[in-house]
Amino acid sequence: MSTDAVLRELLVRQLDHWLPAALHRARRATLALAYAGGDAAGAEEALRVVAEFADRLRGRRLTVLVVADDGTDLPARLGAAEAALPADVAVHLVPGGPDRLPVALKAAGAAGAPLLTVADGADPDPALLAAAASGRPAELLLVTAPGRSLRPALTGAGFPLVTEVELVPDGDGPARLLGYATGSDRGLEAVKEALWAVDEYAGVRYRDPADPQGRLLDISLDPEPGPLRRELLAELARSGPRTVTELRRFATTSTVYRAADANRALASLLASGAVTRDPEHGRLGGDVLISAVSSAGSSA
Repeated sequence: MSTDAVLRELLVRQLDHWLPAALHRARRATLALAYAGGDAAGAEEALRVVAEFADRLRGRRLTVLVVADDGTDLPARLGAAEAALPADVAVHLVPGGPDRLPVALKAAGAAGAPLLTVADGADPDPALLAAAASGRPAELLLVTAPGRSLRPALTGAGFPLVTEVELVPDGDGPARLLGYATGSDRGLEAVKEALWAVDEYAGVRYRDPADPQGRLLDISLDPEPGPLRRELLAELARSGPRTVTELRRFATTSTVYRAADANRALASLLASGAVTRDPEHGRLGGDVLISAVSSAGSSA
């Protein structure tokens, strides 16, 4: 399985979360899918997911924009998938690449209503990010080449919550950087759960850009906590003692890991003596204060 297949599975899982919430929140919503060459099969998968929510679409209006090079058989494939959709869904195929998204979203009247944008192979162009951020609420999945952090550009565009992860194939294929941006805690939690729930035999591993050692991580429902232990220690060194709640929040918003993974990593750090807790005994609840031991070093 390639990085394209992992990204398709992530899109399906995120749509399962986003679409019901969007339809409950507003009478109209927009799903925008843009591809710069490569694999646009995710659009076909997305339409199949939309068809599964036909009963919830009554009285609602969903616009699906597919921005892609139409020099393939994509129009015919999308036409077959579109035939299974209810009349409440309007599908528009726009020739071109992700740079066409701002114009397409404006023409679709996407601003001011729930908007999920997927831009595969795009650069974090300010016009694209501004258009993707125009939804209320707005969520963005941006896939690009690694080598720089997407976080500054995404937060600068007005997305308060951002996570990013590198997808590294086992073979000779190129790594890809996935950035997810949202204003929703639930949306962030959902994409984190989806990241670790995709096919663990996909032949793809993750790299957390926040990990200075760049260790590769196998996809697993219980990911290896080593990088998170190092990142938690680094956060404690920067900020001083933090509560468990604050460290769980740090893991969710600043690393590829989930809040629950922070608890496992903290338990391991406590067992190794790398950190201490106050109070010393009892449940590792949210108000427990965690402090780094000055001699912890790199043993975590």
